[in-house]
Amino acid sequence: MRRRGEACLSGDDGVDRVALVATILLAAATVATAWSGYQASRWGGEATKATMKGNAARIESTRASSLANAQAQVDVAVFTQWVDAYARDETRLRDFYFERFRAEFKPAVVAWIATKPIENANAPLTPFAMPQYKSAARDEAARLEAQADTWAAISRRNIQRSTNYVLGVVLFAAALFFAGMSTKLPARGLRIALLTIGAVVFLGTLAWIASSPVSISV
Repeated sequence: MRRRGEACLSGDDGVDRVALVATILLAAATVATAWSGYQASRWGGEATKATMKGNAARIESTRASSLANAQAQVDVAVFTQWVDAYARDETRLRDFYFERFRAEFKPAVVAWIATKPIENANAPLTPFAMPQYKSAARDEAARLEAQADTWAAISRRNIQRSTNYVLGVVLFAAALFFAGMSTKLPARGLRIALLTIGAVVFLGTLAWIASSPVSISV
């Protein structure tokens, strides 16, 4: 007569339940390993895309900043000539330079003149200190720089997600190892012990991976 412990481990048809559970675990862990590897690859690709977009935004930001600096140099050069004519009250020459101010710079100059800088000691030293002085190129550079920082943060996040899935692959591989070894040992107690370890590793990893974001390419 079979002992009760053996009856729990073997079905009525003589099929070893330990081997059956091990087979199921092997199949599930194999699928989970493949899924984790796919997700690790997907998130690695997403991280690369984000990095490329961030680099492109940073390059454009540098270009916009260079343009803003060049425009500022032009503003300074023309203003230097204009203020000299303004101080000497050379109306014709002053108007000549004024007409050559950039459209963004003129409002600042007008607002600065309204402060009567020659008579008013509290007036701003130059139009460049006026709130009316705007630079669309510099604003664009700042916007693109912020955009680049955002893409960099997205890239770091996606790299972390890819790394998590790689760890999932390792843990699922460990579950595969324990499940596979459980079918090789002759001692039923050791087989059950290894199978139990494999199942715990598999289920714990599965619960963790199931809560991770998914990236799908259609």
